[in-house]
Amino acid sequence: MHTTKLEVSGPWSLATSRAFWEGFAPAALRRRSDGELRTAFRVETDWSRASVSVRQDGVTARLAVDGDGDLDAAATQTARFLSLDVDGRGWPAVGERDAVIGAAQRELPGLRPCGFHSPYEAAVWAVLSQRIRIVQAARLRDGLLQDGVLPAPARLRALDLDLPGRKPEYLRAVAEAALDGVLDGGGLRELDPDAAVDRVRQVKGLGPFAAELVVVRGANHPDALPHHERRLDAEITERYGAGVTLASVSGAWRPYRTWAAVHLRVLRERRTREIEGGGDGRD
Repeated sequence: MHTTKLEVSGPWSLATSRAFWEGFAPAALRRRSDGELRTAFRVETDWSRASVSVRQDGVTARLAVDGDGDLDAAATQTARFLSLDVDGRGWPAVGERDAVIGAAQRELPGLRPCGFHSPYEAAVWAVLSQRIRIVQAARLRDGLLQDGVLPAPARLRALDLDLPGRKPEYLRAVAEAALDGVLDGGGLRELDPDAAVDRVRQVKGLGPFAAELVVVRGANHPDALPHHERRLDAEITERYGAGVTLASVSGAWRPYRTWAAVHLRVLRERRTREIEGGGDGRD
């Protein structure tokens, strides 16, 4: 067991972030009623399996990581996929510059985007979800899990997969890219977002939408923009007015463009659930 204390800079609420992750279908999240977040994943440095529990104590995140591999790297990876490693002290100023984002911040206090555990996991999901419904992709993903996590890339590459279309071929390409370091989360974070997307697009089977997913939700880049999300575009039109585009408003969101986009997407999905459910969206 490895325990780490991390001082989180800027607004953060584990409860708000966890609620967001619980509604994120591709994530393999396990929750507890005592406010602790628990999940398991593959560690990028050695592809070992790790499990982590996260608690919030004021501005401190307490990470307890267990596994038989590189636990320091597992803790670092946890901080990345929960956005705890991002200095968020400038995030409130975005809401001061942009009233729409300010209102979203008040509706979702302390939200930090929580993504896939790694770009590798995001890339696997991107392949599985191509041209099928999310619920179908989730079943395919669940069929790959071993002890609650995806197989390590070397194992995935060797599997004889009975999957539709070219998905087996593309998954092998994803596995090769992960082993070659192309999908390294820390490396993608260090790049300019557009350069990171171009790097991911080198992987066979990952087009523009998939590559953005890997960077935005896999590397959890704080300042990348998804250019291929129709629901985000629709939300911008509804909140800012007809003729307003993502490009025209997102400049004010820097260096937290991902965070702003995620806030708008979360609010749209929440409202859609309320309309479809006929309720107020509360449990």
